[in-house]
Parts: sequence; C-alpha cells; structure tokens
Amino acid sequence: MRSSSYSVLPVRGLRAVVVLALTAGFATAAPAAQASAGTEAPPPLAAKPYMGWSSWSMQSSKYPGLNPDGDYSYLTEANVLKQAGALAKKLKPYGYEYVNIDAGWWMDWSWKQNYDEYGRQKADPERFPSGMKAVADRIHSKGLKAGIYLPVGLEKGAYNDGRTPIWNAEGCTTADIVYDDLRTTNGWDSAYKIDFSDPCAQKYIDSQAQLFADWGYDFLKLDGVGPGSFKSGDQYNNVADVAAWQQAIATAGRPIHLELSWSLDYGHVGDWKKYSNGWRIDTDVECYCNTLVSWENSVVDRWYDAPAWTDHAGPGGWNDLDSLDVGNGEMDGLTKAERQSYATLWAIAKSPLYTGDDITKLDSYGLSLLTNREVIAINQGDTPPAEPVTPSDPQQVWAAKNPDGTYTVALFNLADSPAAVSANWATLGFTGKASVRDLWNKENLGTYTNKITQALPAHGSRLFTVTPRGTALTSTAYEAEASANTLSGNASVADCSACSDGRKVGNLYTGGKLTVNDVVVAKAGTYQVKVAYISGDSRSADISANGGGATRHKFPSTGDWGTVNSVYVPVTLKAGTNTITFDSGSGYAPDIDRIDVPKSSS
Repeated sequence: MRSSSYSVLPVRGLRAVVVLALTAGFATAAPAAQASAGTEAPPPLAAKPYMGWSSWSMQSSKYPGLNPDGDYSYLTEANVLKQAGALAKKLKPYGYEYVNIDAGWWMDWSWKQNYDEYGRQKADPERFPSGMKAVADRIHSKGLKAGIYLPVGLEKGAYNDGRTPIWNAEGCTTADIVYDDLRTTNGWDSAYKIDFSDPCAQKYIDSQAQLFADWGYDFLKLDGVGPGSFKSGDQYNNVADVAAWQQAIATAGRPIHLELSWSLDYGHVGDWKKYSNGWRIDTDVECYCNTLVSWENSVVDRWYDAPAWTDHAGPGGWNDLDSLDVGNGEMDGLTKAERQSYATLWAIAKSPLYTGDDITKLDSYGLSLLTNREVIAINQGDTPPAEPVTPSDPQQVWAAKNPDGTYTVALFNLADSPAAVSANWATLGFTGKASVRDLWNKENLGTYTNKITQALPAHGSRLFTVTPRGTALTSTAYEAEASANTLSGNASVADCSACSDGRKVGNLYTGGKLTVNDVVVAKAGTYQVKVAYISGDSRSADISANGGGATRHKFPSTGDWGTVNSVYVPVTLKAGTNTITFDSGSGYAPDIDRIDVPKSSS
C-alpha cells in the first residue's frame, strides 16, 4: 500500500473500500526544488482520476478526413492546439485539464524517427514546427496541463551502434545501457531492453525526464510496458524501467503524472501502484477502423476485465479504462445507448476521464454526457469505485457504498436485445424502502420498495443514487467446506488463507459439484444469495435449488487464486430446509468459499 495511513469503510454486500490518506510515497512527493522552506508544495498527483483529451483515437482512426496525409497524420501541432482551445472553452469548466500528445510526435510522415545528440526523442519539424516546449507553453497559457508520450526501453533508432553519449553522464554511451545481445522489449519490440545494472542506464532515464520537465510537461504516458502489452517473460519485464522513471521524475524538478500502458499484468499490480499514478488494464479501446471505436471491438470487454482491479484503485493511482469516445456521434461508431453505458462504466469505475473525440465538433448529446456534473462527481469525488454485485451475465448491476451512506447503483443490459434489469436492495445489504435519483436525467424518481426494475435497450444503462430508508439485512452463513455438504466428481476441500474459515471447495470442473445442504428459510420466495468465491479467470457455474432447474451464471475474475470476491445470485427456495448446488457442467467453475442466505426474500 502506497500510503502510511488508511481507514476501511464497511460495505454491506460489497468488498471493503480502502480510502487512502496520502501522506507518503511517489504520488505525494514534491520535487526537492519545490519543497524548500517558504514554498508551497504542489497538490498530490492523481489525488483523483485525471480528466482531459488524448490525440490517439483520432490519429489512429480511418474515419474519412481525419488522416488525409496518411496514417497517423492527424497528429500535428496545429491540431493539438485546436483541441486545447476547444477543451479550454467547452470542458475545462467541468474539470477536464490535460492535453495529451500521443505516439508519433518525434516521427515524420513516413514514421521515420528524430533524436537529439543524446539519443532522446526530438520533435519532428513538420508535425511540431514550434517544438515541444512551445506547444506546452501554449497549452499552459489556456490554463491546461500538457502531456507527452514515450515507448518503454531504448528505441532502436536512438542506439546509433552504441556510440551516442548520454546527457550529463560523462563516459556513458548507449552501448552501456542495453544488454550486449541487444534483446528487444516493449509491446512492439521497437526498443532494446535497458540494463539497469549499469548506472549509465538510470542516467539516460534521468536525461529524458529532465528534458520533459524543462519543456514543461505535466504528464507522461509510458507505453508498451510489460509484463503486459501481450508480452511476458524476462525480456519484456519493464518493472525496472517504471521504477527508474519514478526516480527520475522525483528529481527532475517538476511534478509529472506517470501513466502506464497497456493491458498491464495483474500479477504486478503492486509494482504499478508503487511506481506510477495509473495503469491501463486492457487493450486499446480504439477499433482501428472507419470510426473511433466499436462496441464489439473492445468497449464491451471492460465490463468483464475491470472487476478484478477494482480494489487497487485509489488516490495516487487509478485503473485506466482508456479513452472515453462518446462525444462525436457518427464518428464514435456507437448508438446513444452505448455511448451512455460507456460513459457510465468509466465514471463509476473511477477511470480517468479523457476523451479522444474532436472537441471542436461535439454533438449536443455527447456534450451532455461529458459535462453532467452529477456523474462527474461520482468519478471525481470521495465515492469509491463501483464493482459488480451480480454475476457477469448479460444483465448486470454494479454498486458502491458511498461515505454518506448512499449507494451508487448502475444497471447494464449488455445483451443485443432489450431486457429488464433489476437492482435488489438485498444486494446492497438492506431491505425495505429507498429513494432513487436518476443521475443522467437529473431527476428524483421517488421511493422504491426492495428493488428497482428498468427496461433497458440493447447495450443500455441507467445510473442512480440510492438512499436507504429501510433496515439492514441479516443473513445466515454456510461454509462451502462444511462436513454436512455434498461434494461430487472432482470437487475437494482445500486450504485458503483468504477465505472466511480458512478453507474452500475447489476442483469444480467437468462435472464437479458442490451441494450446500440444510439451507433453512422461513418463507418460500426468491432470495439474493451472496456467493464468496475465488477465480483467477472468469468462470461459470450452474446454480440450482432442491434438484430443480439450474441457471448458469458467469463469475468475474478475482484477479488471482488468492483473492476472494462476492456477487449475489437469485435462488428460489421453499419454506423450511433446502439444498443449493453449484455444478461446473462440462467446464470449469470458480472455487467456492461460502454463501450467505438472507433471512428474507427479495
């Protein structure tokens, strides 16, 4: 954990939310040059998810007219400054402040690279004729912050047969900072892997960080980082690079937000949190087609990939879901329902909110999505990230308990046809009445008893603040490994340090079953049963009661096989004694820790 103190908020039905008090670590460390007596320290970096604009979505798209001079030709000084002006005018009042220049700023139109005499990227004179410092100055003049981009490693074009000297490092050359066999690294193998056992290597990273600080940049996206970026193994392990960048930034004399990309390995989440301010958890959201994104290409993937990371987001470092491209209508490539769902998930997951749209051409609906102050407050305030309280089925409910006792609740229909979605108050830990406010439509909907149900279009959503007026729900716990239960097939009891009673039932595959016996309820009805489980990947189980028909539910990954999460599943029980069965069917089911059955039905 990055901070030196923290508090835990109890959350009924949800995982505990850790609220960090930033008193130590990278995110709060002020550069020495600004921490002297009589100088006010800058605010902590990434105290909340950053908001802004990024160039990559438009420069990577084949939408007609965006890149008329060839692939990625949209990226120019003129276009960046035009978007900065529009951001300042239209979105800055709502908190958007970063203008992030992505890959290619040191490339000519044919993608030929430019470097200075010390092997550091140099602006292409046609793309950025004024130079990168002047561009940052222009961005700052609008009250905004400037962001820049680098791939991880020593780019091959900077090597120059090992003869290039390192700035401010007498005797050091590029030959000293890479492995003798010139092994490659990053997501595209475009760079040589840096060998940090030689002190010259840190000097090179220091020189890059100092250059960006001198230019006035406030943000760096370090891309192609592994493990991740669809690469694994020692050759692609860039944790040392990220640590070197953290060290270099700390001494460069300017706070610089360090964002890591892309599809970062969950197994190194501790490293990403320790050394950076944000990490891309998934692949690119862009479709590399004739729109900016498409629902099927990767937007929808986030609902399934984000849950495992939820507990790791907080002040100082956030889970990055990538660009939020909901403002341009036809160019986005999405329906209105999809645009709202996209914006809803980004907001409640507390992902950075940075659009890749053409801000000069936002349509009225897109502008309303990007500037809804109540939704932005969910993302930027002290509310915790939401997580699914139901399985990863086509109809999902995500929720978070807020510090003021209210709940953020989102309903999603990820199916390709309309469907009704219900949020049961039992999945939030209470029963009875609650008042509901619709955040997108900015209206109070009144009081609902036990649940709210909404008819949603294909890929549609609703976003509510729910204020409980009822009573806390009580439940009875049933341990999966209890001797009274029945195990079938390969199912077996195993130790589990994270589990509630130190054990779990695992090996639920190809016919393995767990039947929880002697589940007693007073009245017949449908009960929201809380299932605590462990699953390093997303797995499904058929769940049934009393030998009746089963319903198959998909459980989101908990990230690894040492983390317990929980979701609620509806199970219809009879009055008296029941059995509840988890059947792996022909596939693999998650390991089961325990179930909690409420004492009243929903």
